[in-house]
Amino acid sequence: MIRASGVHRSFGGVAVLRGVDLAVSAGELVTLSGPSGSGKTALLSLLCGFDSPDSGTVSPGLASWSDCAVLPQSLGLASELTLEENVALPLRLAGRAVDGVSGLLAELGIDGLGARYPGQVSFGQQQRAALARAVVARPAALLADEPTAHLDAVSAVAAVGLLRRVADEGAAVLIATHHDAVHAVADRVLVLADGQVQG
Repeated sequence: MIRASGVHRSFGGVAVLRGVDLAVSAGELVTLSGPSGSGKTALLSLLCGFDSPDSGTVSPGLASWSDCAVLPQSLGLASELTLEENVALPLRLAGRAVDGVSGLLAELGIDGLGARYPGQVSFGQQQRAALARAVVARPAALLADEPTAHLDAVSAVAAVGLLRRVADEGAAVLIATHHDAVHAVADRVLVLADGQVQG
């Protein structure tokens, strides 16, 4: 489960999150909406352990990619690894067999780009590779920040379908997004406004 309880976080004396309560269960896909600057990225950073709350509790926090995978806006692909190697990285770090990489690349329409490096492909193609990396180890929880922001309509359909399938297979999935197509497949749509989650 993904959970935040009574979470407060301020930056430079400005309160961004004011007692946020949130829970996403296994098998559930929940989207988080809200205007730019409302704190969606800040909340995801707390939930995945990249940052710590001023008060309150979050989970899962720092964990292995098998427990909790993250797709940040910055993507975080390793420039010295090919797309295929980036996608396989969570499996290698866990000492697991490298299975499912080529299938994910094909599902997201980048199977012909696996041998290229991030700097040799578009940002949208990098984003699809980062999504594949996030789900390849079949994590129990997935946190994604604007996962379709740089995708065309066709690529977005594939990405949304994959995110829905990950939840249907049992993961707790929380997605910060402005994209109506992502909200359309969600079990619940929450809104972050005035530092609190509504809905």
